[in-house]
Amino acid sequence: MTRIVNIGMNHETAPVELRECLAKEPGTPDVALAGMRELACIKEGLFLSTCNRVEALFTTEDPREAKTAVISLMSRLGGISGEAFSSHIFVNEDIDAVRHIFRVASSLDSMVVGEPQILGQIKEAYARATREKTSGVILNRLMHRAFHVAKRVRSETGISDAAVSVSYAAVELAKKIFYDLSGKTVLLIGAGEMAELAARHLLNQGIGSLRVANRSFRRAVEVAQHFDASPVYFDEIGAQLLEADIVISSTGSPEFVISYPLVKGSLRKRRNRPLFIIDIAVPRDVEPRVNDLGNVYVYDIDDLKGVIQINMTQRQQEALKAERIVEEEVIKFEKWLRTLEVVPTIKSLKEKVEAIRKTELKKSLAGQGDFTFSQTRVIEKLTASIAEKIINDPILFLKEKADRPSKNTYLDIARKLFNLDSTNEQEGR
Repeated sequence: MTRIVNIGMNHETAPVELRECLAKEPGTPDVALAGMRELACIKEGLFLSTCNRVEALFTTEDPREAKTAVISLMSRLGGISGEAFSSHIFVNEDIDAVRHIFRVASSLDSMVVGEPQILGQIKEAYARATREKTSGVILNRLMHRAFHVAKRVRSETGISDAAVSVSYAAVELAKKIFYDLSGKTVLLIGAGEMAELAARHLLNQGIGSLRVANRSFRRAVEVAQHFDASPVYFDEIGAQLLEADIVISSTGSPEFVISYPLVKGSLRKRRNRPLFIIDIAVPRDVEPRVNDLGNVYVYDIDDLKGVIQINMTQRQQEALKAERIVEEEVIKFEKWLRTLEVVPTIKSLKEKVEAIRKTELKKSLAGQGDFTFSQTRVIEKLTASIAEKIINDPILFLKEKADRPSKNTYLDIARKLFNLDSTNEQEGR
């Protein structure tokens, strides 16, 4: 009987210094797949490697030997002692492995519940497995169902609606103030990871233009090229405030980059257009008094964390709906897995009936003179249709009994009724 096994470690079971041992080399997934392919006890395999998890998913008929072999392979690839590796891994088998993969694809097992990146990473891992021909019937079906589950969770729950990162929270707040961000002008001050992520979210909302200011103009040019934006000198910030609708500031300056007089001086020329300032720097880039000015909205990182905490609670509530969807799909997949056990009998039945049909048809046509090609085709289709309809009910019956305790009894009866085992023996001789 084929078994599904999942072995790995993630942000909950292993520290980053251990996870990175298997994730730091770009070619590790390919080497891992090659190693799994060489193991006789592994029938199908997939290897997933991200910053938060490293997992091997495989099918086998000898789970004990396969688990030992895969653990040894993964510890060697990471240069980790077997003892250290084994103490930080999780092992899931059969339906528990199916449930785990569905939860991972749906971002229910992520550090940030609802984050979208993991699904793309799983698709990439599956594409690699198909390219290396380590995926087969079971894993193909399992991964496509995982993608289906993730799609259902995204469309039927609000698990990804609420902001759970500072950058995304800032964009959601901007949307609340401006309602529609299309056509808005954004000034990005600083060029750190947080500011870049916020800019990426804003670009996804269809903003009109993006300007990048940084103390190093060279760095401003690099970031601007990445986002198809316009670089500006750091000293031009005051002038840029006249045109900007949204300002995102994330520098390492010990002093205020955006002062009260600087913003106040720009308001008259802005003709009361609202100015939204997101200050995600520590220490802060924006002088607190700026928030007292009319039509100016300033949010610092603490304000955004409050939004994030509220939204995390909302995501947890939506996660309950997602778990229900996952469990529903696990039950469906389990039923499909059980049908695999009746497949050999169904295949034997179809092959025997088809062999009989062809033999009898050949005999009948041999003594009837010449038939035209079209006449022969009509007779072929007629006999094939009759044969298919005759065995349709037995096949449906066997599939229905696939998840019943009495399944083996029905399979044995079917094989005896249609004399399938003697047919196989004759073919073997």
